[in-house]
Amino acid sequence: MTIQKLLGIELPIIQAPMAGVQGSAMAVAVSNAGGLGSLPCAMLTPDTLRSELQAITAQTTRPYNLNFFCHTPPVPDAAREAAWRAALAPYYAEFGIDPGSVPAGGGRAPFTPEAADLLEGFKPPVVSFHFGLPSPELLARVKGWGAKVLASATTVEEARWLEAHGVDAVIAQGLEAGGHRGLFLSDDLTTQVGTMALLPQIVRAVRVPVIAAGGIADAAGVAAAMALGAAGVQVGTSYLLCPEATTTPLHRAALASRRAEHTVLTNLITGRPARGLRNRLLDELGPLSDLAPAFPLATAALAPLKAAAEKLGRDDFSTLWSGQNATGCRAIPAAQLTRELAA
Repeated sequence: MTIQKLLGIELPIIQAPMAGVQGSAMAVAVSNAGGLGSLPCAMLTPDTLRSELQAITAQTTRPYNLNFFCHTPPVPDAAREAAWRAALAPYYAEFGIDPGSVPAGGGRAPFTPEAADLLEGFKPPVVSFHFGLPSPELLARVKGWGAKVLASATTVEEARWLEAHGVDAVIAQGLEAGGHRGLFLSDDLTTQVGTMALLPQIVRAVRVPVIAAGGIADAAGVAAAMALGAAGVQVGTSYLLCPEATTTPLHRAALASRRAEHTVLTNLITGRPARGLRNRLLDELGPLSDLAPAFPLATAALAPLKAAAEKLGRDDFSTLWSGQNATGCRAIPAAQLTRELAA
C-alpha cells in the first residue's frame, strides 16, 4: 500500500518531527502542500501541546502527525550527575556561572496517559513514536480513535518487533539521519546501518509499508528510496532553513557553511546518541562519552552554558542537529520544498 493511501495524503513526503527547531507552522505548511506535516511533542508542556494542536486544526483540514518519545525515564544517579558537572566545571568558571545555581531535570517526556487524554479531544489522524512504542494500553487508546501509528526502526529486528506490536507503517531510520537515533532493542551503535542498506532489508522483512528516513535531501534521493521499495520518505534536515522552521541564526549559519559536511553521533547533548554538527563541547569532551548522564538528564547542566555562549554569538554548547546530507537545505517555503521533493 502507498503511504498516500494509508495516511490520506497527496505526496509520499513526511516532514520529520524535529524538536527544538519547529512548531505548528512547519507542520501546517507541509500538510497543506500535500505531504504529512509533523509536530514534535516530547518537549512540549500539556498547555503548549494543546495550543499547538489548536493552531494546527485551525489552519489545515489535511492529515498531520504528532510525534512522541517512548523512553523510560531514568532514576537520577547522584554520582553520575556529579561527575558530569565536574567535567563541565571549567566551562562554568569560564562563563562565570555558579554551578550550584544550575537545576537538574530532564526536559523530554515520554508518552503518558495524560497526553493520551489530551489527544483524545483532537483525535489526530497520525501518531508516531521514537524509541519503541508505549504500553499496549496506551497504544490501544491511540488506535481507538482511528489514528494510524508509525514508529522508527534502526534494525531489521526492531522493524519486526514494531510490526508484531501493531504499527501501521515502519520508519526505516538509516545511520545518516539527523537527531536522535531511534534504537530501542539494543544500545549497540555497531548495529546501526545506512538507509539504502537498511531499507530493502526491512521491506523484505515486514508486510506493513516502510518509510525511508536518513540522508534523503532532494527529489533524486526520494526516487532512489522508492526504487528500493519505500512506500514513502521522511525528510528532516532539508527543512531546517525554511522560514517556517524556528532554527536559530547560529544553527542556520552552521548548516549553510562547510561545517555541515561533517556530522557526528554524540550522547553529550541529551545522554542518548544523536547526529549533529560538531562544536566545541563535542570536540573537547566527546562526541561519545560515559560522562553524560542517562537520557534525557544530560541536558539541564548544559542549558546555562548554551545560553551564555549564544549570547556571545557562539554555538560552543548548542544543539545543532543535522543529518549527513545537508545539501538540500535552502531558505525556501516548506510548501515549495515539499512539492520539489515529490517532483
